[in-house]
Amino acid sequence: MSVATVGRMVDAWTIEVPGERVLVRELGPADEAPLIRLFEECEDWFLAATGLPPAPGDVQSLFYALPEGAHPDDKVLLVLERDGVVAGVVDAVRDHPEPGAVAVGLFLLAPWARGRGLGGALARSLLARAGDTPLVTATVPPGWRPGERFLGRLGFTLDPEPRPSGANRRAGPREGGVRRAVLRPAPAS
Repeated sequence: MSVATVGRMVDAWTIEVPGERVLVRELGPADEAPLIRLFEECEDWFLAATGLPPAPGDVQSLFYALPEGAHPDDKVLLVLERDGVVAGVVDAVRDHPEPGAVAVGLFLLAPWARGRGLGGALARSLLARAGDTPLVTATVPPGWRPGERFLGRLGFTLDPEPRPSGANRRAGPREGGVRRAVLRPAPAS
């Protein structure tokens, strides 16, 4: 496979998950329909996060939703494909909330892809590609136990109380905020 570099990101790479062919690549225009299907499959997460089922506009909002103070050029959208089927999506912003940091806004796997090691393999791959990032932040809906456990296994520390999301989008009817998670990776030796 040919791999091209885009800024500090690589546009496609494979990750090792036993018995599975897994590709991580940048989101493209042809991904709209597969992402709508992914979001529909992930209704459990959307209900926990917003109180509403997913809608086609949620895919479009991936392209413009940014935390306050972030620059649009620092937004990174990736899809995870398992055997050619979109199994997940990651929305991240480089250099936020501080230079060199990475803020993960959405890290979502289809229910059929959860519990197989795909999420952990993807997270470890992204952390390795981030290099000497001093800070990684993520958020999880309050009470979304799978996300809280996942972040804990990766070494993130979760804030005890929810806070406003800070995203530039309209909040859902049951959105009371998000729990922020922080990881300060050890410098590479």
